[in-house]
Amino acid sequence: MQYSVYYNTMPDGTVKQVNPFTGNEVWAVPGRAARPHRNGAAITPVPIERIDRDAACAFCAKRQFEVTPEKSRWMQTEGGWREVVDLPAAAYLSTPYTFRRIANLFEIVPLEYWKRNYDYRTPHEEMERLEHYAATPEGLEHLRAVVEYKRRSLLNGRVTQRDPLDHDTLIAESEPFYGGCHELIVAHDHYRRDAQTDADLLSTGQLTPDEHAIYMRATVDALQAILHRNRYVRYVSVFQNWLAPAGASYDHLHRQLVGIDEWGASIIRQVKMLKKNPNVFNEYGANLASLYNLVIAENDHALAFVGIGHRFPTIEIYSKSTNDRPWEHSPEEMAAMSDLVHACHAATGPEVSCNEEWYYTPVDAIVKMPWHVLIKWRISVPAGFEGGTSIHINPMTPIELRDRLVPKLYEMRDTGRVRNVLIAEECRLTPNALQYYHNS
Repeated sequence: MQYSVYYNTMPDGTVKQVNPFTGNEVWAVPGRAARPHRNGAAITPVPIERIDRDAACAFCAKRQFEVTPEKSRWMQTEGGWREVVDLPAAAYLSTPYTFRRIANLFEIVPLEYWKRNYDYRTPHEEMERLEHYAATPEGLEHLRAVVEYKRRSLLNGRVTQRDPLDHDTLIAESEPFYGGCHELIVAHDHYRRDAQTDADLLSTGQLTPDEHAIYMRATVDALQAILHRNRYVRYVSVFQNWLAPAGASYDHLHRQLVGIDEWGASIIRQVKMLKKNPNVFNEYGANLASLYNLVIAENDHALAFVGIGHRFPTIEIYSKSTNDRPWEHSPEEMAAMSDLVHACHAATGPEVSCNEEWYYTPVDAIVKMPWHVLIKWRISVPAGFEGGTSIHINPMTPIELRDRLVPKLYEMRDTGRVRNVLIAEECRLTPNALQYYHNS
């Protein structure tokens, strides 16, 4: 197989790349990686003792009534992790948690989209949950406050004539909180436990491995719930925006899930490639990365390497399982993926804004695609050169990204921050390591 068409290092060190799965053409010029990673202007940090660390934004623990009603929460007990479903509003502030699952107040694909285009109806059991929540004074007041806030926000603060918020109207305008298909998994903490200033935010890599495993489990459960709730959903986009340059509204750790009625161009392209060559993710992913020494980490069920042909420095984490959808993975396979995703975030560091994107086989696809997660460092802004040439400039060569990550991974493992990870030269580099195309 000729890989040079996708990855070519010029005599001066410039790495010209074409992403096999997207067709993006990318150049990485050596030396630009020396530019600083931190995004935005420097702001003088505020000592943590001068702020209320549990009320920094609407996702914080003391402000639970500023967001939509909770679907469930995960808490750690002496007997292990426990999920609490449909907690009444009166118990919100007195019940501990590490993560909560809630609906997004401002949906990317709103409930009305499904109703108008597909005659979708919110399942009866979801409407019962809404009525049950509204049956208590605290729940009813919570719904009223959130609906009124949404009304004001959609009007940009302008006063206009609207239907009065009688009980029936309130229930109708609260329906998206239960029947919609845009959900969030939100962490309890805004700041690190050892925070000294308000710059010490809690990022994915600063969770413990056990906490990240629950974070991932809660995400997969929410993915399944959306598919179960709405039969017209063909794919659920799972992603995470960390810090404002990556699109985050709040600097508070959370993942998002959005149900959509198509696969999207990226998945369509990959499915077409799989129909022609079922082994394409090994040939153009794992095997290519191995050939150019871009593999950074591995364990029994997952593999991580530096991706090529991305607009931003990108880490790719692949499941090696024969199971191709997240919810089909065994507990051991799920834990292995969680450990490697967590390790890559830990090595990235909390100061780097990044996007996390999930890819997997759609529910209505007949080909098999491995579950994989991309972590993209949003440390550069595309400019006129990219627009005029369709050649994207990545500020870091794949080798430079590898060499930044590997020492950090060793450091994190030595201090016990990450687990279950072989690093760099320790990796086995087995040809065709991804087993997704085999029968389970």
